[in-house]
Amino acid sequence: MKSNNTFRIALFPGDGIGEEITEPTRMLLDDVATRVGGFAFEWESCEAGAAHYRDHGTALPEQAMKTAQEADAILLAAMGLPSVRYPDGREIAPQLDLRFELGLYAGVRPVKPVPGVRPILADPRAHDIDYVIIRESIEGLFAPQAPGTIDGDREARETLVFTRDNCEKLFDFCFRLAGKRDAQARGGQRKVTSVDKSNVFPAFGFWRDIFYERAKEFTDVTADHCYVDAFAMVMVQKPWTIDVAVTENMFGDILSDLGAALMGGLGYAPSADIGDDNAVFQPCHGSAPDIAGKGLANPTAMILSAAMMLEWLSVKHGSDEAGLAASLMRRAVDDAFAGGELVTCELGGTAGTAAVFDAVRGTLARADA
Repeated sequence: MKSNNTFRIALFPGDGIGEEITEPTRMLLDDVATRVGGFAFEWESCEAGAAHYRDHGTALPEQAMKTAQEADAILLAAMGLPSVRYPDGREIAPQLDLRFELGLYAGVRPVKPVPGVRPILADPRAHDIDYVIIRESIEGLFAPQAPGTIDGDREARETLVFTRDNCEKLFDFCFRLAGKRDAQARGGQRKVTSVDKSNVFPAFGFWRDIFYERAKEFTDVTADHCYVDAFAMVMVQKPWTIDVAVTENMFGDILSDLGAALMGGLGYAPSADIGDDNAVFQPCHGSAPDIAGKGLANPTAMILSAAMMLEWLSVKHGSDEAGLAASLMRRAVDDAFAGGELVTCELGGTAGTAAVFDAVRGTLARADA
């Protein structure tokens, strides 16, 4: 645990619904820290995003980046606005800048439905799915060292990049994660699956070779592989067979949204982008400007991302208290939805932002620590 028992958190509300889900989540985190005891938060709000670019000409100010670099963790709500773009038409996404600048190579995308949320898949075995997609987050088709090119109206090119150093760190992260997960739901097996397209692209052959090289160092974890198109079918037809899956940046972008759909929508899907020293925690959804200010945004993904932050802080700083707080927040979410009465707008219900926060805060207050 840190000597002063206080975690400095860089807080990025961002754009659209960001403000609406950020402040109540901060309050929940302060509540659970007080409830558990032994640690506290120091909050540093950071201005960044598409609206900041529109008003000030920069999407990620130097001071915000400095605060993020020096913080114990980064909690980010949502960034980007369809109506605000760079001059070349690209989306304004400072969250990508944070990943590249801080070397956040492991994009952690859990797929675990919340009990009581209407199941999407009919097979009852799918109701208890619990797996993790690890999206490589700084290379692949997003690699900043190989930007795409356009030659007039004749040709456009994108380049996919993998480096051995990054692949090794990424795969080691995945095997360590699988080694710590509860294997009972999968018949006692811990497994990491490489999701790639090595039958077509030599770069993925390079990726898979390194994957199996690193697998030899983790004998308690099974390693296998699956082509990305086939894996998309596995996610729908038999998702209970998946444990940890690791894939390229663009593939992970697509598959993690499919995973979110199987949980009920992006409003239920938390995520983290983790490097050697820093980590960003944010919901998988965007800024949803079409519903901003209407009180409709589902904050569940933001709350669960905050719980992931607590788990990471617990491991990073040896804080059992932060780990307990993470468990309490997860349980509070599960208990709030368990009865099935709390139905958010993306599933046809009327429970808005305040209703979800009030329900989670109420179950958190009643939970046994």
